[in-house]
Amino acid sequence: MTHWELHGYELANCNCDTGCPCQFMALPTHGTCEATASFKFDSGHHGDTDLAGTRAAMVLKWPGAIHQGNGTMQIVIDQSASTAQREALQRIFTGEDTEDMATMWWVFSAMSPNKLETLFKPIDIAIDLDARKGHIHVPDVFETKAEPLVNPVTGAEHRARIDLPNGFEFRVAEVARATTKTHGAIQLDHNQDSHAHMVEIHLSSTGVIDPA
Repeated sequence: MTHWELHGYELANCNCDTGCPCQFMALPTHGTCEATASFKFDSGHHGDTDLAGTRAAMVLKWPGAIHQGNGTMQIVIDQSASTAQREALQRIFTGEDTEDMATMWWVFSAMSPNKLETLFKPIDIAIDLDARKGHIHVPDVFETKAEPLVNPVTGAEHRARIDLPNGFEFRVAEVARATTKTHGAIQLDHNQDSHAHMVEIHLSSTGVIDPA
């Protein structure tokens, strides 16, 4: 198994209410799980392949909860990635070179027997973790816009976080609300108040890397 590490940022949006029941071992808000997730990596490697500066995204859809399976997934890798980087990210995002259950990518792949062809397109991604704002645009595939939660009475920005000491995606996530519209093979249409989270990614072939 080739060792890998990735460090950077993620913005994910799903169709659940803000907070996302899946983070608390509950079923999805609307019975199904539909999501996009986008990543920009500041540093990392897969074996001898440098992954610094790479970007990737996913579109995911399950007819029920993720753990019930039969999902459909499509990976998008930024077209600027080299052949070696594309191959490395493809392996990582499909759960290869990864210990069982160690990352969300392993879980997503295991629960998605319907894998669509990987796309190579420009990925425009901006994530401001402190402001809980971000946007993603992948031409002809999807666009996501994330904004902070707001107090329904005062309209002031509200900050909330999810803390998962044993999580396989992150330890702490900033919660936001987002809108997503897809244009490709997997059809999603999330309203402005659906769940979004933004996190610092520190993952490896053995799971989340905790700060030293």
